[in-house]
Amino acid sequence: MRETEEKKKILIVHNYYQIHGGEDTVVAAEMKLLQEHGHFVLLYQRSNEELKKITGAGKLILPFAEIFSIRTFREVTRLIRENRIDIVHVHNTLHRVSPSVYYAAFHCHVPVVQTLHNFRLQCPAGTFYRDGHICEDCMKTGIRTAIQYRCYRGSRLQTFLCVMTTLIHRKLGTYRRLNYICLTEFNRKKLLELNRNGKQMIDPARISVKPNFSWVRQESKEKNRGDYYIYAGRIDALKGMSVLLRAWKMLGESAPELRICGSGPQETAVRRYVEKNHLWQVKLMGMLPEEQALSEIGAAKALILPTQWYEGYPMTMAEAFSMKTPVIASDLGNAGSLIHEGENGWKFRADSPEALAEAVTCCEQLICSGQGEKTLFRAKADQDGTQPEVNYRMLCEIYDKAVENNR
Repeated sequence: MRETEEKKKILIVHNYYQIHGGEDTVVAAEMKLLQEHGHFVLLYQRSNEELKKITGAGKLILPFAEIFSIRTFREVTRLIRENRIDIVHVHNTLHRVSPSVYYAAFHCHVPVVQTLHNFRLQCPAGTFYRDGHICEDCMKTGIRTAIQYRCYRGSRLQTFLCVMTTLIHRKLGTYRRLNYICLTEFNRKKLLELNRNGKQMIDPARISVKPNFSWVRQESKEKNRGDYYIYAGRIDALKGMSVLLRAWKMLGESAPELRICGSGPQETAVRRYVEKNHLWQVKLMGMLPEEQALSEIGAAKALILPTQWYEGYPMTMAEAFSMKTPVIASDLGNAGSLIHEGENGWKFRADSPEALAEAVTCCEQLICSGQGEKTLFRAKADQDGTQPEVNYRMLCEIYDKAVENNR
């Protein structure tokens, strides 16, 4: 979209989970970005907190509302018409918004852009992860497989509802009419795997790749970095805490300081492991205010992301890249696809503490040699999308493309 053109009016749609997550951060950031560039932006939001207030007969219609919410359809249709919306940009529909938001837009002849923050269209759990390992059974044997394993929140009933919602809208061709934002090329390839056996469930021409961005911006601190590494995020098995701690144990007495920022279900177990193995180099920082957490990431030698699943596009990576902090990440999925060895960080085999320890040693040697600033972030263009202005131009191009596809 050229600056001389009239700014598009955008309706952002987001279903909040009961626990705040990275998707919520992205929604707020993109709204602010669009508003700062003069767009009229509305937010239609619902929350899964609503589920706690439903009683009696209301529970009987929950399964139907998850497939198609009459309330969402009516409210979104009204907002589109009253405000002459040009683009409906959806982030999450589970559970209260439902795919009915798409039909509200179709009914008003307005294009829909859907950002894919996870793998929900292919996997009811949204993670491609089950029983401690990567699982793509739903892609191989059909999405109904998830019901057998209770993949969504350990509930067969909730998994069944997720599966039925997906199957019904696949059959209706709903997903073929959407314009998609994939956060990485890895996401795009995974999405297109739905097109098989001669069926086109997703239109390849309607897919764009745009990363998350970060408002944080500062010059490299290579010469003034702190003498520590950092993990910032949820403390649970999915994030690879076991691999991280075992790697630090292997590094022994010469291990550099590791700061763990965050909280989660494995917090107590992590503390016990640290104490039992006398890992004095590991500092548990707890949950930090956002500004302090960003400062810690910006001054670290490297951010460590030992994730054991495919991830979406971790905001901590976008923030680290924007501050020229290298990232040491597992070689799985999106996290691994974002790393360019020796340019913005290092990759290691996801299940190998030895490989992580080796990557940390490599980082230490590079930084101690004084070559880090000259070597890292040479391919800055690869990370341009994390800059707000570049990201805004990408978003405008996606909106223009969606409008063309809708004609």
